[in-house]
Order: sequence, then structure tokens, then C-alpha cells
Amino acid sequence: MEAESEPYVRLATLRTLHRVVADLNAARSLAGTLQAVVEGAVHGLGFDAAAVSLVRPDGDLVVAAVWELEESPMGGPSVLLGQVGSRESWDRLLGVSDHWGTLRFLPYDRGWAVASDIPRWIGDGPLPVYANDWHPADGLLAPMYSAGGDLLGVLSVDRPRSGKRPGAWTREALEMFSLQASIAIGNARLRAEMQRALARLEKEQQALRASEESFRQAFEYAPSGMAITELHGAGRGQLTRVNDALCRLLGRPRAVLRQQSFADLVHPEDRALLERTSAESGRAELRLSRRDGGYQWVCLRNSIVADAAEGPSFLLTHVEDIEDRKRHELQLAHRASHDALTGLPNGAELKARLARRLCAEPQPVGAAAKSGEAGYPQPYGYPADSYSAHTAYEGLEGVDPYAGPAHGYGPVEGGPPPGLGAGYGEHVHAVVPAEYGPGGDAWSAPFRSGAAAPVDKGLAVLFCDLDGFKSINDRFGHNAGDSVLVEVARRLSGAVRDGDTVARLGGDEFVVLADGIGREEAKDLAHRLRNAIIPPMRIDGRAMRVGVSLGIGWAGCGMSIEEVLHTADERMYDEKRARGGAVRGARGERSHRRAG
Repeated sequence: MEAESEPYVRLATLRTLHRVVADLNAARSLAGTLQAVVEGAVHGLGFDAAAVSLVRPDGDLVVAAVWELEESPMGGPSVLLGQVGSRESWDRLLGVSDHWGTLRFLPYDRGWAVASDIPRWIGDGPLPVYANDWHPADGLLAPMYSAGGDLLGVLSVDRPRSGKRPGAWTREALEMFSLQASIAIGNARLRAEMQRALARLEKEQQALRASEESFRQAFEYAPSGMAITELHGAGRGQLTRVNDALCRLLGRPRAVLRQQSFADLVHPEDRALLERTSAESGRAELRLSRRDGGYQWVCLRNSIVADAAEGPSFLLTHVEDIEDRKRHELQLAHRASHDALTGLPNGAELKARLARRLCAEPQPVGAAAKSGEAGYPQPYGYPADSYSAHTAYEGLEGVDPYAGPAHGYGPVEGGPPPGLGAGYGEHVHAVVPAEYGPGGDAWSAPFRSGAAAPVDKGLAVLFCDLDGFKSINDRFGHNAGDSVLVEVARRLSGAVRDGDTVARLGGDEFVVLADGIGREEAKDLAHRLRNAIIPPMRIDGRAMRVGVSLGIGWAGCGMSIEEVLHTADERMYDEKRARGGAVRGARGERSHRRAG
């Protein structure tokens, strides 16, 4: 190989080099590539031993492959496998070595530069006779770099078979080989990283498939309703996936539900609540329509499912059936606010409704309730979203779920009352209507020329006290008295207008609230109430009769609830005295103590 004047020797070397480089590229793994490097250096370049120290992720170098032409009796360089040298020691060694192009030659007399942590094996070959002879402690190193200039490893070769230090041709061949070895090692590392990445990807895909299958089974077989809703694009809000439990809950097939959205199913009064809940993760209790036309109380729990790159992807909604709980809540609320015997609103509910209608701002008698309006206020009662007629009313004694709000409370069908216009739903002051003299002039308050016309409608409070009830209660017993009270409640409810309220204040006392009514109309209403109660009633096969004393009071903003009820109570006593009826000896005494 050193006979550089002989071209055929060089040609044979190139052929050998081409073969070993081909072996480098044929290796299928990093370990196979490293082994091909050391074997190629031995068989193709004329050295007896070779080793590759590979840079680890922490920067240190580990002996990853060795090869020896003939195995030494003492184990040879193979004992170096797995030994680690620090990067600092290797850099110092490469720095003090002689530079033969890209190669580094460390002569034996510079062995002090080899740190103790650098793996090294010295054979027992012959000592040099001439200056150009190879010494057993000599070392020839071929650093291998990546395309970016980072150190990949160091190829160490030892004991040239010629016994001489390598000449120019062998050095050039070793440089070419180390360059190809660098490329092969880089490619092998890239393949190894790709294989690891593919393995991780496959593992992640398997985990994803398992997760999707778990989600599918949890979604499809969940005992409560589940739905997936689109958040973007033309199908925003569309139900793209629903489970069987939701189909059963709403009585609708899957194909129909997937063509709808929750906005198509929600009760009109709950639409605003749904829109607020759909915009964010949260929960809401609302009503969804069933196939039979009724409404189902459900609790929606939303979770936004987001993609790390694209942000929120879809909305996962858990739909829980809360019909039984709502029915129970409604029953409790009804019991708390209604008289158990008659089913009418009780005293607490009466005061609560008055409190919702009145404000603390005093209004002059007969003054216009609101500038530009006729003074006819919105009917008082529950807000539109409270206890609407739906299936939760079914089976609740005394409440018809489809007959409208009980006892006239709730919004009036057909839109705002006359005179309210766009202001409907805002607070309209309750004003005591003006009283008119025989000539049609207002008595209650002076009115300037050009001022708004006096209000002639207001909130009337009719206080009803039964006459003769105590004797029935004492003679026939409390059961008969209870039956009389139930019948009186029925008759009073039948005599009032739609939108009026009949409440049992306690004992044999009832109160009627009539809003948007004039003084003459209030008198007509009192007359109807009296005529409804006077006819005899048959209780347990006996004809029984009671009378009634009525007092008409008026409620206005700025008045307290106690003041309103006290005024009507006084008017009732005035009528009772005027008719010569029995008057209680002590204020607040009741002839019928049972609350039902």
C-alpha cells in the first residue's frame, strides 16, 4: 500500500475502500454502522485494530465498537467496550496531537497527554528501530464530525500491518473513510431517531385509538344524555353526535337530533340562559322539548374540548335528567307559598307579591304613573321564567300545568297591556287612583292646566272577612269549617278577573289583589265576590251559609305592605260596623285557628 509509485496498489486500495464504504451504508442500525466502521478500518485500510468512541447525549465519549484482526491472548481492545472518557479529556488529547490534515497523531513520547479517564489499550508489538517505525504506544485518531460541525465520535486505529507510520496515501484514505463514516453514523442516528419517533407515534396512536374507543363506549353507553356540539363554521351549534340516553330522554331518534341544536329544543324562556352557558364551560338547569310536545327539565354541563394548536374544537355536553328533583322543588316551593287547605297563596306569598309590585318612591294620589303612559301597570306576579307550565306540574295537587299561571300570576298572554308599549316589563309605579266628585272633578289632588290627566286605575286590595263562620265552626266542627273555607276559596277564585290574585291571609280572612282597576270597577268586583259567597253551600249533606264583609283599600308606591293591608282591613271593619255585624273584641283575634 505504501508503494505510491505503483498505481495498481492505489487502485486496489480504492476498490477496497469503496467496498467498505458500501458496507457502511448497508448497515441497518447504528450499532451495525459502528461495527462496519471498525471492520472497514481493519480490513480496508491495513490496520490490525480499530475502535470507535461515540459522543453520548451528555457530551462524554463511550467506546461503542472495537475490532481486531487477530484476537490477542489478553483480550485486546475489546476490553475497552463500554468505557467512558470525559469530553474535556478528549478535547485536550486532540489538541496536543499532531495535525495530519483532519487526522490527529499522538506519538508515544507524548503519552502524558492521555488522561486517566480515556480508555486506552497498548499492545506488546516490537519497538521501533527507525524513526518511521510504528511504536506500540503511538496513536492515530480520526475525529468524525456532523454536517453542522458537531463532534460525532473518534475513530482510533492501531498497529499498521506495514509496521510503519502511515504515509500520505494511507492518511488520505483514512480521511476519506472517516468522512464517509461520519455521514453513515449521522444517517444511522437519524434513522434510529426516526425509528424511535415512529415507535413513539405508533404507541401514541395506539393510546389514542384506545382512548377514542374508551370515550366512544363511555359516550354511547352513559346512563345520562351526552351530546357533542360544533363550535365553528356553518354548523356552529349543531348537534353532531348524541347517545341513546339523550334520544330516550327527549323521545327523539338520533337522526332527528343530529339535524337540530339545543337552541331548537330549549324552552323559549330559557334561551338566554342557554346562550350564556354555551359560550363557556359551565352548567345550567333548563327545559328541553320532548317529542310529545312537553318539556323536560335537564341540567346541562358543558366542557370545551380544545386542540393544542387550533384552540376550542367542540363542546361536550352532559345532559342530566332532573325532572324529579324539579318536581320536588316545585312542590316544596308551592307548599311554602300556598295555603295547604285551600291551595291559595298564603299570607307570606301575598306580601311577597305586593313587595314586587311596590317601590319605596312615593307617588301623589292620582298622578301619572310614568310619563307618556296611561298608568296601567304590568300585571304583577312571578317572572316569566318561574314555574312555567310543564310536566313538573303534573300530579301537583291544585295546580293545572296547562291552564296558565296559578291564581292569575305570570305574564299576560297576547303581549303588553294597552298603554305600556315598549316600556312593558319595566317598573310602573302603583298610584292610588283619583276620586271624583259628582260633577266629575277629581277630589284627591289638584291638577294644573296642561298636566298629565289623573290616573283612574290602580292596585286594589279587597279584604274579605267571613260573617257567621264561627258559629258553623263551633256547631259542626273544624272539618265542616275546613270544607266551608275550601268552597269559599273556590267561589272567590271564580269571581275574580284573569290576572287577579286570591290569597288566604289566615283563619276566615281572604285578600284579593286586583291591578289596573278603577274605583267603580273595584266596587263591582266586591259586589261579585259578595254574591259568590252568599248562596248556601252543601257540606256533609247540610246546607250552610256564610256572609262576608269587604273592605277596599288601595296600594301605592311609597306605602308599606303593612299599611296597605291595614287600610283595607279598616275599610272592612267600617263596612262590618255599618251593617251591624259582629266585630272582634281584640285586634288580630281569629275565629278559625286551623291553617289547614
